Amino acid sequence: MSYSQLVSVTIVTYNSGRFIKRCLESVLAQKYPQVEIVVVDNASTDGTVDLLEQFEDRCTIVYNDENIGFAAAQNQAIRISRGEWVLTLNPDVLLLSNFIGNLVAAGQMDPAVGTVCGKLLAINATFDLPDKPLVDSTGIYFTPMLRHLDRGSQDVDNGHYLAHEYVFGATAAAALYRRDMIEDVAVFGEFFDHDFFVYREDADVAWRAQLMGWRCLYTPDAHGYHVRAVLPGNRRALPDVINMHSVKNRFLMRIKNIGGPLYRQNFFAITWRDLVVLSCCLLREHSSLKAFWYVARNWPRFVEKRREILKRKRVSDEYIASWFADEPVSVPVPRVPQRMGTKTKAARG
Repeated sequence: MSYSQLVSVTIVTYNSGRFIKRCLESVLAQKYPQVEIVVVDNASTDGTVDLLEQFEDRCTIVYNDENIGFAAAQNQAIRISRGEWVLTLNPDVLLLSNFIGNLVAAGQMDPAVGTVCGKLLAINATFDLPDKPLVDSTGIYFTPMLRHLDRGSQDVDNGHYLAHEYVFGATAAAALYRRDMIEDVAVFGEFFDHDFFVYREDADVAWRAQLMGWRCLYTPDAHGYHVRAVLPGNRRALPDVINMHSVKNRFLMRIKNIGGPLYRQNFFAITWRDLVVLSCCLLREHSSLKAFWYVARNWPRFVEKRREILKRKRVSDEYIASWFADEPVSVPVPRVPQRMGTKTKAARG
């Protein structure tokens, strides 16, 4: 493996005082030698700023005057960073010491790989391990209903997910992005879409990257731990604003990325899910009705983004459709080189 490539770790904090010290310590303890850390704080009020001040000699830290959202703050950190690779990291993630090195090694296997993810295991908010080791994520996948889910989420970790595989995308809680891909798939200067504000922005990037011919690689060699706040089934426990953005971003992702063949193929599944979402908003989650007004009010801008994305599409409709299934889809890597860092000749798409 080559150690010459700089990795920029970009972290967005917002009232992350419970986690950020342990998170930064795990990054600073990485065995990979070429690492820089950029933290953007979104106007925290819980003591996070006091903790970040302790790391100012080892990290680049920016303090925003207001909460501009996860997507915009991550883009802010990425613009400041200098690395050939960018590792977006949530403050509630702990990395084992070889995490970054093993991600980089996997990414060097194939120049068509734009994103690399490892195995995240679940950990609770006190950073205590559960009685049984549970998988948090080994990549993300899409269902025909346009739900995006974490592959393996809440499965007991009994030694599966041991192969290098191409997957649809990675959770931005700990995703390694190639700088070349970030610049290639950015739309109007934005890698993460600022309109998403928070939640689903990583799934949107994954879909866009697939459309533009970039691959996402899962490596079983990189391990970390993640405190997962948002899970299917715990929606009622989440703040109203998070649920509103979740509804809004479901439709933004579709407006921007979906092609006619994929929509027609999954029309009934998509429409059924839409009716469920709309019914829940009308009957119970009234605060999320703002999502529909936001989409309607900003429709022309979203359509403009769609035109820009689809004119840069480099793969077939059949290829994209192959990733949307009820069970997680993955593609085995044909051959994992014995010496990590050897590039394969696999073409994008």
